[in-house]
Amino acid sequence: MNRFLGFAYGLVAYAMFLGAFLYAVGFVSGAWVPKSLDSGESGDFITSLLINAALLAVFAIQHSVMARPGFKAWWTRFVPASIERSTYVVLSSLALGLLYWQWQPMPEVVWRVEDETGAIALWALQVTGWLLALASTFAISHVDLFGLRQVYLNLRNQRYVNLPFRISGLYNLVRHPLMLGFLIAFWATPYMTVGHLVFSIATTAYILIALQIEERDLVNHHGDKYRAYKNEVPMLLPIPHRQRQTRGVFKET
Repeated sequence: MNRFLGFAYGLVAYAMFLGAFLYAVGFVSGAWVPKSLDSGESGDFITSLLINAALLAVFAIQHSVMARPGFKAWWTRFVPASIERSTYVVLSSLALGLLYWQWQPMPEVVWRVEDETGAIALWALQVTGWLLALASTFAISHVDLFGLRQVYLNLRNQRYVNLPFRISGLYNLVRHPLMLGFLIAFWATPYMTVGHLVFSIATTAYILIALQIEERDLVNHHGDKYRAYKNEVPMLLPIPHRQRQTRGVFKET
């Protein structure tokens, strides 16, 4: 592929990520966007549940399968390696867009926090979750994670090299601060409906399963360095752990 076209494609992919991420904030919180978790007309409970489960499954399958090393090795036989990550970002963004568009509201209330102070505290915690998720991408390499580094190096006709293993910032506290941020953002709400609860339970289950698969890949790739990191730093909860001796960075999938 022409290097300039590849670079332009990478920029478009990144713009799609930004749009999908910002829309996710409104989709979960119910603010600013035309279609959220709880907006629209509700239908039959079972039908809505099945449609929502299918939408979540589309995203989960795409997001996990395309992130596996074996799939990448096969996929780059057809797609230039320089835009492999950007293509992953594009398809993830499209899967999220489909979920936003077709999500079926299930508006029955599970809990509602009436106390103003409590509600504000939960909204603040949700914002903290979104900021933690975003900040985590910069604690590793934001531009590499979303394909910008790959297309930039290709534009300059330079060979792409994987980032070295080093631990920095939030990754000294937990191994997956990005996923911790999402979990906080999905659960911290003063107004929980059945639809929101289904979304939160399903995404939590997906994250916990996907992290097991990702950690297996990271051990295969980084070997003893990542095994030592696992022993010293907790996965999701920043519980005091052993003295840290490892230093490294790696990509969240």
